[in-house]
Order: sequence, then structure tokens, then C-alpha cells
Amino acid sequence: MSNVNGKPVARGVPGAHGQGPSGRGRGSGDFVFDMRSLGRSPGSFRDETRTAHAPEGLGSGLVVVPAGADVALDLRFEAVSEGVLVTGSAVAPLTGECARCLEPLASTVEVGIQELYRYLPGPGEDEADDEERFLDGDRLDLEPAFRDAVVLALPLSPLCREDCPGLCPECGARLAEAGPRHGHGEETDPRWGSLHQLDVSDRVED
Repeated sequence: MSNVNGKPVARGVPGAHGQGPSGRGRGSGDFVFDMRSLGRSPGSFRDETRTAHAPEGLGSGLVVVPAGADVALDLRFEAVSEGVLVTGSAVAPLTGECARCLEPLASTVEVGIQELYRYLPGPGEDEADDEERFLDGDRLDLEPAFRDAVVLALPLSPLCREDCPGLCPECGARLAEAGPRHGHGEETDPRWGSLHQLDVSDRVED
């Protein structure tokens, strides 16, 4: 993982979800781009923006990208000698629950994408490198790279707000609603409860 303009970037993560042999993807049509208009002349490029629908199974635990949600893609495709270099960004919505107070939350995640898609290997060339991604003819499937970038960027402990105080350990009330004066008084450890029955003023003097 690296960074582009401060955003998480996934580059050639082995075993990416949704990839076929030799790194060729099998993603939804929203993430598939036709490269015929780009040509194979190094230096030529094409910019494209698109709203795609998020694939299923993106995220786990406390936060996910809802399946079918709108994903804003802003991309540049550039022809290089080895294939097509894709750079750009993607913005997707997040839903889940706060790790401290367990209340529902909604947010967004923005990730950078920088990925080289190679032309298909010729006869006799090795195409078994799992870290490589390949064009499928003139088609470029961005979904595996998008999945990698988003999964690496998802927060492990999402918060509804940075200063969320969480839940009261005694009654489970949300401290943000209960206020700073919320409390349950000083409770005595039950192991010392019998001491309250002693009258220290009634002492017998020797």
C-alpha cells in the first residue's frame, strides 16, 4: 500500500477478490472500461468520470460500503509501453455503527487508485504472477483494484464523532446524551459491606 495525495492506494495486492487467472477481473459492468479509443501509442491518455454501483461484500465488521451505493470515479487512463496505467480516485459511502456507543453512523471513504494493467502476455510468456493485472482484450476491469483500495482504507474502529464518550460501563447509557453529570454514586465493594454495621463511637475503653 502506498499513498497518492494523502489517500490510501492499493497496488497489485495478491489474491484480490473477484480476480480470475493472471489478475483478470470478473467485476460488474460499472467498473469495466473499454480501452479501444485509447490505442496503444505510449503517451496517449483519456480522462473519465463515472458513477458506478458498489459491488457486494465490500467491508466487514462495524462498517461497510452498501451494495449498490453510488461510487464516484474520477480516472485517467494512460497508454504506456507495458499496457494501461490507471490513476485517479474513488469516493464511496459508508454505513455501520460506532465502535464506542454502537449508534448507527454514515460517512464516506475516498481512496486513490494507481494501477498498471498489462497487455496480455504473448505465447511462451509467463502469466502466472498473481501481483500483475492484465487487460482482457480491450477491456479494463477496475473492480479488483477498487476493492483493494477500499478494504485497506476502512477504519478498524469507526466513530460517530471523534470525541464520542461511549457508553456508561454501569448502565449502558450513551454518555453523549446522559451528560457529564451522569453517574451512580460511590458504590461499596460488597466484600467490605459488613463494615457499615460497625458503630465506631461505641467503643469500650480499657
